[in-house]
Amino acid sequence: MNAMVRHHGRAPVGHLCELGSVEASAVVSLRRWCEGPDEQARVWTDFATALGSERGRAALQAFEGLCDLCLRYGRRPLMRQPLSCKCLSGDEAWFASFVGYASEGQTEDALMLALALVRPDVAPMVVGLAQEAGMALRQMALRKEPANRAAHQKIRTNTLH
Repeated sequence: MNAMVRHHGRAPVGHLCELGSVEASAVVSLRRWCEGPDEQARVWTDFATALGSERGRAALQAFEGLCDLCLRYGRRPLMRQPLSCKCLSGDEAWFASFVGYASEGQTEDALMLALALVRPDVAPMVVGLAQEAGMALRQMALRKEPANRAAHQKIRTNTLH
């Protein structure tokens, strides 16, 4: 018997930069949430800053519930890369896709992915929370987009070839 336990869910399968903004935000927020109270406070700040305190609080509660159920009722431990890592683990990629589908209203696809993450009796609750949290992440990404576009245009305008 091998004393070393392999965690296939932690194996790198890609990079965060390859994900869409909603999916990447879901992974980074999950990592931060799992780091403890200081990073959880930063997640709250992100939601509140982008969405206002009332909408931010509701989004945070959905995200907190999503993380809690995934971690508590997972079929196995959800493997994550360290917060500073640019790699994407298999489990994180699955979580990102799950939240992405949920945020787009693709409930059946989100449910199928949720069934691989958590127990079947918990999966519908997890999908509902992922829809709410994912929509908030989508709103946050849309609010950042004009600033990112303006910065990109400024760079393009000042570039001489």
